[in-house]
Amino acid sequence: MAEKRKTKKKKEELDNPPKIEKPSKTCYTVAKWLRKNVPTKKTKFLSHNVEYFTGSKAIDALMESDFAVEKNGNEPVFATRVDAAQFLNEMLVFKFFHRARKVIVSEEELKAKLKKKETSKKKDDDESSHTECERKEETTAGTEKQKEGKDKEKKKRKIRLEMHMEQIFVDGLDAYVWIYDPIPVYYWFFGSLLVVGAIAICLFPLWPPVVRKGVYYLSVAAAGFLIFIIALAILRVVVFCLVWVLTLGKHHLWLLPNLTEDVGFLPSFWPLYQYEYKGAKSSDKGKKKKKKAKDSDGEDDDENRKLIEEENSGANEGEVENSASESESSQKSQTGKDFEMVEHEEIDS
Repeated sequence: MAEKRKTKKKKEELDNPPKIEKPSKTCYTVAKWLRKNVPTKKTKFLSHNVEYFTGSKAIDALMESDFAVEKNGNEPVFATRVDAAQFLNEMLVFKFFHRARKVIVSEEELKAKLKKKETSKKKDDDESSHTECERKEETTAGTEKQKEGKDKEKKKRKIRLEMHMEQIFVDGLDAYVWIYDPIPVYYWFFGSLLVVGAIAICLFPLWPPVVRKGVYYLSVAAAGFLIFIIALAILRVVVFCLVWVLTLGKHHLWLLPNLTEDVGFLPSFWPLYQYEYKGAKSSDKGKKKKKKAKDSDGEDDDENRKLIEEENSGANEGEVENSASESESSQKSQTGKDFEMVEHEEIDS
């Protein structure tokens, strides 16, 4: 019997769960104030980006705010840090935020992530050209060196968040991830404008005849402008094809080159045209002719140099022969004089 009663109670509890009270206005005001004034950090939590704050900083900010000061004889909302912690615990129950656990990321995990990024970058580089590959390798090497230097200087540990099993607010360095994300006022404003505009379009048959005529003329003008743009796009392609065919691909002429580009309204109509010449330029021909002339002049200079060298070598040989003959003749003359001197001496004796 006792077991049957217990089962009945469990069924009743499941069928009629306890009603959870709604958060008060003070909870919403405090939550908005905390979102604006308490510093937050961004990180990944379960594969999506989140914002979190520390419990001690939140309590410090609340104790220095107007919530901890008497106003018009009324008691402050937070008289002590314990009161602030209890109030934030109630907000946690109402799921304004939840408690998370900080986990230090190991160096092995960081290295694995870096390897994955490097492999993905290498695949992209292989698909690109060789020149782009060299540039990317230089930039990646420079960025890696900069990262290594920064890591050595700072040496800050990276942290990731995990769900904490005990969902209780504690005045400490624990992380609390924001769930409450209030919608800005301008979202409501623009949303209401869209709704009013849709209703007004649906009530078009009830508009005054003057307004309907004006809207009709505006729609005709918009349609005409679109047709004009399409015609311009077709015309510029036709002109380009005609010029390209008649000049055998040497001349490229584009009317309104920025018409189909991702630019603003006025820049799409400026410049009016763009002309390019893709054939062999006259300057290139002149350069080729100059190169040929230089080559021929160089050959002529070489031949002239050879002839001059041969002449110089012949002249040098002649000079050598003349000098040798002169030396022989001088020697003969000297020997003749010696003989004469000897003969004269004998005669005198």
